[in-house]
Amino acid sequence: MTSKEYLSQAYRLDQRINSKLEQVASLNELATKATSTLTGMPKNPNRATSKMADAVAKIVDLQAEINNDIDRLVDLKREIVGIIKTVNNPEYQTLLEKRYLCFDTWEQIAVDMGYSLRWVHIIHSRILVELGKQFAERGFENGIL
Repeated sequence: MTSKEYLSQAYRLDQRINSKLEQVASLNELATKATSTLTGMPKNPNRATSKMADAVAKIVDLQAEINNDIDRLVDLKREIVGIIKTVNNPEYQTLLEKRYLCFDTWEQIAVDMGYSLRWVHIIHSRILVELGKQFAERGFENGIL
């Protein structure tokens, strides 16, 4: 795994958490939706509760997964902060924090830092080279984590 791939893990995990939150919202909507159909035929009175109970069980399971993912995201962000702190240049640290912790777009980073988009990409490339060297010095093969 390259240093860029390692730093990008938090964004991917954050996306998965958001996806699961959307699923929970959808299941909540489904669980609270109540429709009834009037017919002359008798129905099993427990059937509707069973569907609702299934939805609630899925919601609880999904919320537990989300909590685990959030714990992992916090730990991963803590590790990324440690890596960012190894970079000596404060401007470089800011760029890394904005990209890999705040998940800002390159365009937003350029505006916030007062740089052109091209310059932000050049700086980012330099940072990745620097991080690759640091990882190589620490014994990681070819600068790969």
